[in-house]
Amino acid sequence: MILRADLLSRVYGRDKAAVVALREASFEVEDGDFVAIMGPSGSGKTTLMNLIGLLDRPTSGTLTLFGQNVTALSSDALAAIRNQRIGFVFQDYNLLGQNTALENVELPLVYAGVKSRERRGRAHSALSSVALSHRSDHRPAQLSGGEQQRVAIARALVNNPKLILADEPTGALDSRTGLVILAFVQALNQRGSTILLVTHDSLVARHAQRILRMQDGELVSDSRVEQSLDAKTALADEIDAELLPATTA
Repeated sequence: MILRADLLSRVYGRDKAAVVALREASFEVEDGDFVAIMGPSGSGKTTLMNLIGLLDRPTSGTLTLFGQNVTALSSDALAAIRNQRIGFVFQDYNLLGQNTALENVELPLVYAGVKSRERRGRAHSALSSVALSHRSDHRPAQLSGGEQQRVAIARALVNNPKLILADEPTGALDSRTGLVILAFVQALNQRGSTILLVTHDSLVARHAQRILRMQDGELVSDSRVEQSLDAKTALADEIDAELLPATTA
C-alpha cells in the first residue's frame, strides 16, 4: 500500500471564520494504482492533493505514506520524503524561465545533493523518456505548452519517485496536446508508477483506473473505471509514433 487516509480533514481559519476545505476523507491507494481525484472548483480535491504531497498538514485525521505515519513528522522530515519519494506535475508547469529544459529537470537532484555528472546523466535519461532529448538546451519560452509539461514530467521522474502527483496536468493545454500528456502518464503507470491525478474533467478522469469524487470538501464516491480510455490509441492515427511514450522500461 502506498497511502492510507483515515478521517483526514483540513480546516482553514477559526471559530466563525473557519472554512472546512476537507472533511474526514478515508481511502487507500495501492502500489501501481492510477487514481483520478475529480470534482468541481472548491470541492476539496486540491486540498487533498496538497496533504498527500506533504505541502500542507491536516487539521485532524491520519495520513500514512509508504507505510509511515507522516502526520506529526517535522518539516525537515516531510521535505525529505517529498524530494526523495514524490514527483509533482502542475497545471502551470512551474519551470524556471532562465534555465534550460535539462537544468529544470536537474533541480530535484541539485536539492538532493547529487553530484554534477550523475545528475546530468539522470536528467538526460528523464528527458529521453518523454521524447525531448532534442530540446534539452531550450528554455521554457522556446517550448510549446505540451513540451513544457513533458519537461515537468521528466523533472517529476528524475528522482525515481514511488508516487507521482499530477494537479490538472492537461488543464492549460488543448485537447490533442492533453491526450499526449495523458499518454505519457498512462505509460508511467504501466511501467509501475503510482499516479494520483487531480482533474475537474470527467473525460480526463476516465483515463485512470479508479475515480475518487469530491464535492463540498467531502469524498462522496470511490469507484473503479470499468474500461479506462487509452490515450495512446486515440492518438495513434494522428501523431508521429516517435512522440508517443514506450510502455516498457
